[in-house]
Amino acid sequence: MDDSSPFTSAAQPTAMRPLLGQTILVVEDSRYACDAIRLMCLHSGARIRRADCLKSARRHLQIYRPSVILVDMGLPDGSGAELIAELTEASPRIGAILAMSSDSDTENAAMQVGADGFLAKPLKSLSYFQSMVLQHLPEDRRPSSLNAVRDQVINPDPLAYQDDMAHIADVLAGPNDHRTLDYAAQFLRGVARDADDKVLADAAKRLAASRAEGTPVTALAAQVAGIVQARLEQREAI
Repeated sequence: MDDSSPFTSAAQPTAMRPLLGQTILVVEDSRYACDAIRLMCLHSGARIRRADCLKSARRHLQIYRPSVILVDMGLPDGSGAELIAELTEASPRIGAILAMSSDSDTENAAMQVGADGFLAKPLKSLSYFQSMVLQHLPEDRRPSSLNAVRDQVINPDPLAYQDDMAHIADVLAGPNDHRTLDYAAQFLRGVARDADDKVLADAAKRLAASRAEGTPVTALAAQVAGIVQARLEQREAI
């Protein structure tokens, strides 16, 4: 099924809902980050679908073809660059292929494999989101006016952050091999930054640095796991 037919809805895009008629597939493992995008799509008129890993995204793309795809660069089963490279070569091509990350160092890698653009996380500004999507749509898919609505700060549901903590607690409860620790550090560093959780972001950064240097990480991994557990025990999410 092709979700990408121009303006599938009978209604036409407006200045307040400039993405009406677009279907956006979000390939993102963080529920907190995805909830921010869900709210932005809701305000913009776009439909949203979600995949939380490369495998899920590929399965989705066998059935549906969105008009826009947003791909997080760090996923549990590989790099988002892999999927972007595949989509760049696919025919017919998705209208706009955009990479996302809180790590600006990944932008070059995304652009080199064919991404049309790069969204810097955390995604909080509605006008930034709309402008980035609109400017990278093919000309025949853009509304007549590219002016974004007045800016608005989007705040995801705090419970989505708790969901992310539960997810990574499950990951850390398993075998703490190198791949697991690398993924946990990358995931937590990004989502903690998004949620302005400096304590957890700093701990995840130290874990990532220790892994990169090849130094012992047992104590750091335990510290990170303890902070995650503390977040889960809080009644009010950060």
